[in-house]
Amino acid sequence: MTRDDDLQTLLLAVHALTRIAALDTQTEAPAAQWRTLTLLRDHGPQRLGDLARLSRVTQPGMTRLVHQLDAAGLVERRRHPEDSRVSVIAATPEGLTALDGWYEQFRAALAPHVADLSDSEWDAVSLTASALSRRVGMVPTATGHDETPDDEDDADTTEDRGALVGAAREEEVVR
Repeated sequence: MTRDDDLQTLLLAVHALTRIAALDTQTEAPAAQWRTLTLLRDHGPQRLGDLARLSRVTQPGMTRLVHQLDAAGLVERRRHPEDSRVSVIAATPEGLTALDGWYEQFRAALAPHVADLSDSEWDAVSLTASALSRRVGMVPTATGHDETPDDEDDADTTEDRGALVGAAREEEVVR
């Protein structure tokens, strides 16, 4: 198996685990909702067009999603801090609470599917999650939140057994 094959296998496995967990949570909310809230949490308030680019969707698609998120109280429009003529989209405290709850459901749904991994397999998952997270500018932490590379004091530890969820989360963010 080549390195390219390994990367493809990893991506497909993470995608499959993400879909399994999404189905197991039986949430009605689209994955785009969670991806958008994650982007707003990680990157701060964004102009609509910038948010669409970050999420890799069309601007009309993001406009529809933001209207739905706004109606649900998960995001709000604010004035741009440097240009009052421009508005930005920001996650509300309720949106961030909902996102945290979804990640908890997601982790709980994933747990049975990976419960029988050996310690050495968990070490491999943790090492892979950390290495790939750093490559995309994210570092999973023990709290389940991501930090920038400047904050990576103990990024190489293998204590965080939630690293698999972090990898799935990054896959969602990067997609």
